[in-house]
Amino acid sequence: MSDGKTGLQLRSLLKKSGELELSLVNVPTPEPADDEVVVRVEATPINPSDLGLLIGAADMSAARASGTKEMPVITATMPEGAMRMMAARFDQSLPVGNEGAGTVIATGASDAAKALMGKTVSMIGGAMYTQYRVLKVRDVMELPAGTTAADGASWFVNPLTALGMTETMRRENHKALVHTAAASNLGQMLNKICIKDGIGLVNIVRSKEQADILHKIGAKHVVDSSAPSFMDDLTNALVETGATIAFDAIGGGKLASQILTAMEVAANKTAKEYSRYGSNVYKHVYIYGSLDTRPTELNRSFGLSWGVGGWLLTPFLQNIGPAEIGRLRQRVASELKTTFASHYTKVVSLTEVLDPANIAVYAKRATGEKFLINPNK
Repeated sequence: MSDGKTGLQLRSLLKKSGELELSLVNVPTPEPADDEVVVRVEATPINPSDLGLLIGAADMSAARASGTKEMPVITATMPEGAMRMMAARFDQSLPVGNEGAGTVIATGASDAAKALMGKTVSMIGGAMYTQYRVLKVRDVMELPAGTTAADGASWFVNPLTALGMTETMRRENHKALVHTAAASNLGQMLNKICIKDGIGLVNIVRSKEQADILHKIGAKHVVDSSAPSFMDDLTNALVETGATIAFDAIGGGKLASQILTAMEVAANKTAKEYSRYGSNVYKHVYIYGSLDTRPTELNRSFGLSWGVGGWLLTPFLQNIGPAEIGRLRQRVASELKTTFASHYTKVVSLTEVLDPANIAVYAKRATGEKFLINPNK
């Protein structure tokens, strides 16, 4: 900007040697083009998708701190196995942060840009762990009056992922769905959508505490994968809902296989005739997360009418096109404080993101431990 304003930005650098370095750098804020705005970033969440770029599979329990109090540096080691997948990012200092919200403090010359001056906006486009961000008008959304930056910070990734799941369910001719790691912020949003839209939802959690979170917001079908009766409980919920599509945030281990098996058992309970090839009900598990980084194990006890694949928000949005994206974004904006409300356990500054005590918490990706960054704190 003309006054020479610079701002701190968080960077993640993976060296070819296998050393991961997290640091803060001072970057100049460019002048906005006609169709651009300058936003003072005041709230940006740490999502699992952000952690993928920020720390990846690095062992943060052995991370080392150096630098100064104002400009800390964290170094850690990336496992050899993970390095093979990351050659494209070697020795590049990459900015982090998918989404956020803040106040427009300068604009370009276009009417659309000028109309946003002084407004609180939510935004998408990467590099959000920074104090000032220049973005095209199309990549920001003016927040409704009375909405704070913290209210609007998680407006894109989780809300549109949750809506994307129910949209995918409809488009692929399923009538109800299953979700794992279901007590997360995303899982709570999905429950609210399904309750509001009358969709059957089976929630899989890993503890009684997580089940309690969902029961409190009105979830009907909640099953605990750590309970001895898990497979029976899951099958019963599948019979009741008729769910034949699942979205799995865990990824590794046997859970996807267990879901398909329970779906097959549920389908056979209502089958009119026996087939040695299994039921002809098509069952599908989409893996969209990697909370468990072990291989996905499939014990093929669920017939031959099934599929397992990956699901990612960006390709889904590209597939449905701008008009549908606009419809979904509008729904998020109108239900930001209800259906799509996010809950954070801690608000930290950019410097505090690099505090080893905070890293130890958010790197675990634990349900109920969601951090919000205020880069201008």
